[in-house]
Amino acid sequence: MTEQEQGPPAPEPSEPAYRRFDCTDSDQRAEALVAAKGAVDAGECVVLPTDTVYGIGANSFSAAAVQRLLDSKGRGRDMPPPVLIADPAVMMALGRDIPEAAKKLAEQHWPGPLTIIVYAQSSLQMDLGETRGTIALRVPDHELARELLQTTGPLAVSSANRTGQPAATDADAAIEQLGDRVAVYLDGGATPGQMPSTIVDFTHSDYGAVVRHGRIDIAELRATVPYLDDRTEPDIEAG
Repeated sequence: MTEQEQGPPAPEPSEPAYRRFDCTDSDQRAEALVAAKGAVDAGECVVLPTDTVYGIGANSFSAAAVQRLLDSKGRGRDMPPPVLIADPAVMMALGRDIPEAAKKLAEQHWPGPLTIIVYAQSSLQMDLGETRGTIALRVPDHELARELLQTTGPLAVSSANRTGQPAATDADAAIEQLGDRVAVYLDGGATPGQMPSTIVDFTHSDYGAVVRHGRIDIAELRATVPYLDDRTEPDIEAG
């Protein structure tokens, strides 16, 4: 076959639109955090490791950015993402009427795999979806995640996966599912596994109720809050 008969050469594969940083490399870590902060400020999504699974994050104060996060996962506003914060004190600024039991659990288990749902401040300029006036908060026990949160402020963060698919426990799995929907990937190595955070809801009772079982066992939580109820909702996604 002649060169003319073979037809035009195959096009070169295009470069991905996202940027990936190996944050286990100290030389890349600082650059990675700057790039992630820039992406968040621009209303784009970032992927970051946590102490549970990898998360996809966006500026929690930007309705458009939160919608981009939801669209990236293929989920609706009926499943609003929780908000990751760098310091437990931020809960007092974002939430209202916070029971003493919630404060005790935060003091005992933050940073860690515990998500606490409280009523949001009425003046809070966040549109996370159909929250019914509540906000789910967590301080991750992951140095890189908290370092990013200290520069960006609170981030809306959900598990880094397409809805219905397994949560990513490494950057490769996150990229495979989310690809160019995310601007920056922070690769911090493998996370502990698929077990999500435990979620405790304080919007119906001052004693709280576990609505999703996770890495912290309810018996351990009851050591701090003895009357903690168990109203597990099995369909809540990992994160």
